[in-house]
Amino acid sequence: MELSILLIQQICQLFIMIFFGFLLVRGRVLTAENSKVLSILLLYVACPCAIINSFMIDFTSDKLIGLGVSFLGAILVHIIFIPLANLLGKIFGFTPIEKATLIYSNSGNLIIPLVGAILGNEWVIYSSGYMVIQTILLWTHAKSLVCNEPSFDIKKILLNINIIAIIIGICLFMFQLQLPSLLVDTFSKVGSMMGPLAMIVIGMLIGEMDLRSIFVEKRTYLISLFRLVVFPLIMILIFKFTGMSRLTVDADKILLITILAASAPPAATITQFAQLYNKHPGYASIMNVMGVIFSILTMPLMIMIYQLL
Repeated sequence: MELSILLIQQICQLFIMIFFGFLLVRGRVLTAENSKVLSILLLYVACPCAIINSFMIDFTSDKLIGLGVSFLGAILVHIIFIPLANLLGKIFGFTPIEKATLIYSNSGNLIIPLVGAILGNEWVIYSSGYMVIQTILLWTHAKSLVCNEPSFDIKKILLNINIIAIIIGICLFMFQLQLPSLLVDTFSKVGSMMGPLAMIVIGMLIGEMDLRSIFVEKRTYLISLFRLVVFPLIMILIFKFTGMSRLTVDADKILLITILAASAPPAATITQFAQLYNKHPGYASIMNVMGVIFSILTMPLMIMIYQLL
């Protein structure tokens, strides 16, 4: 019950942040076009700092095993979600931006603060497994999907600031390299900007829309059903009935974090990609907002089902 209440509180905070962005545009302080600058700051500054910061923890064998479980869970989620989205895309005629919305969730902005609040900061590292796997796929698979690019340049991927941040973070954790406190504090503060920046951008994009369009777009209801209910339910059944939740002493709780990430609203990064590459950013924002609205009910429900099984 406590987890469900915290989930609702975190999601309501996202709504307030979205509302701030909405007011900026409706009040004519900024235009929706100005949000592109914030998207660049988010993807190329705040996100890398958040990634590096998540690996700045003490190394122990138990944490290493737990990380292995979190990475395994995250990999399995995407192995299931990507072909499932492609299959549904053929059945329902989903566009690339809709398929990306089905696959990728808001695993950083929402899950990191939620895990820290309900389970404790020592459990936040296990959210990094999902975040790392999804970050790699966002900048490879998702980017090529949204931009309609059938292939991607490996060199560009390896030189991407977010992939570099992942490599740096893994090295810091594995070799227990200590950065100066000045850098650590800076990474922590800049990384904490991820959630507010992402939600403000979405609010700014919505600010130039007719609000009625958010609720009359019928396809978004179908997208939300698959993203928030069907997809996470499949993973809950797999984790529980294959014995994965009993792999280690803490596996059940670690995979609970994975389910939290898998059942979160659509990734705000997809909206930023859509905006940066002019691939229907308004529609991407509508799907994101609808996901946030419905997740107030669906995320607590998914966690309740996971804990009952």
